Amino acid sequence: MQNGTCETRPGGSCFASVEEVLDEETKQYVPEYSHGCMSPEQGGGLLQCKVGTMSPQIHGKSIICCDNENFCNRDLPLEFNPRTTTTEMPPVADTTTIYLLVICTVIFFIIGALLAVVRCIYYRRVKRKPGYLMNSLYNTTNGHLPIADLVEQSSGSGSGLPLLVQRTIAKQIQMVHSVGKGRYGEVWLAKWRDEKVAVKIFFTTEEASWFRETEIYQTVLMRNENILGFIAADIKGTGSWTQMLLITDYHELGSLHDYLQKRVLNPHMLKTLALSLASGVAHLHTEIFGTPGKPSIAHRDIKSKNILVKRNGQCAIADFGLAVKYTSESDEIQIAPNTRVGTRRYMAPEVLSETLDLKVFEGFKMADMYSVGLVFWEMARRCITTVRSAKNTTTCEDYALPYQDVVPSDPSFEDMYAVVCVKGVRPPIPQRWQDEDILVVLSKIMQECWHPSPAVRLTALRVKKTLVKLETDCTIKIV
Repeated sequence: MQNGTCETRPGGSCFASVEEVLDEETKQYVPEYSHGCMSPEQGGGLLQCKVGTMSPQIHGKSIICCDNENFCNRDLPLEFNPRTTTTEMPPVADTTTIYLLVICTVIFFIIGALLAVVRCIYYRRVKRKPGYLMNSLYNTTNGHLPIADLVEQSSGSGSGLPLLVQRTIAKQIQMVHSVGKGRYGEVWLAKWRDEKVAVKIFFTTEEASWFRETEIYQTVLMRNENILGFIAADIKGTGSWTQMLLITDYHELGSLHDYLQKRVLNPHMLKTLALSLASGVAHLHTEIFGTPGKPSIAHRDIKSKNILVKRNGQCAIADFGLAVKYTSESDEIQIAPNTRVGTRRYMAPEVLSETLDLKVFEGFKMADMYSVGLVFWEMARRCITTVRSAKNTTTCEDYALPYQDVVPSDPSFEDMYAVVCVKGVRPPIPQRWQDEDILVVLSKIMQECWHPSPAVRLTALRVKKTLVKLETDCTIKIV
């Protein structure tokens, strides 16, 4: 090709063509024209001309050929049909797109995790609903699941049944007969689903005691084999009368006070009673750290009438109407407002003299230990020992309340203050107690517990460890 012209030999042809090409700047398809010659050797020239002429819109190219004269392809009529749509270059991923993708993925996983948590919480709450709980637990045993198992299965935290379940149980209680009456209420034997339970009915003037006792029993991690088993609490009544109920385990042997009047103890029975009482008090006094945790609790009214005897010979501490809670994290002593006072016969010297510092929780625990020492004395009197004589007879003292021989049956503050604080009197230790190991150890413990100075008294945990060690080492030194 020279000077923009070309020549072809005989048999060849000239052509003119137009083709769509993409403009890189405008991103539009534009026509591109071309002219030229095809030699006879190319052979496909005729075919190319025919295909390009028949369907230019399919191939995106139009071509017309001629061979009749020179420059015949100069004015050939070319057809060109431009595309109606704009084709954009494929997008290139940039940093912003990647960030958005990562953020969307993270949000997706967070939403999934939240949905899983919500579902878990919902499931747990549904399981704790009374209807669900009753059906799932009772149906498995045809409605005869023992109440102890019910409480155990529904209260992993050791704080009792859900409140609505308690109310359901309270409505199903059938009273049988009264088993005792005290200054603040009356205790009944009752039945729930053919199982014996105890129902304490508080007098209407003792609402504060009912509320406090219910609150203490439902403290997290409160349940212990030496604490009276709590089942339910409820208030029933109409406009004219109100009953405040506290439903607990029933122990047919009754209170320690009644038990000791009817029975004598052998050394093993005495050790079981004393150790279980110390274990129960130690559990109350001990603060458990964690989530959830348990506050330290002082009973403030420990006496033989507030301790029940179980069939296995162990003690179960009851009546928490005056109890005090303490949490070291907040350094707060929770004393519920209550006009009721403890039992004067068992009050520690610092309580009688009104020198107990209400801002120091250790003082409440040491006052409890004074009362524990008096209860140990009541137990020890009923333990038999063998009199070393020709007949080897056994003997024990009659049951007696502490200070029974020096104060009236219902002593006043002044009576107890004069005997305990002014005269410094303590219950007597019989000589025969020196003939039995458990009595020797208990006599030393009780004397340490009722010491005038609270700081000198033994802790509940120290007493518990001493009694546990008694079986393997009978020559124990109290420290």
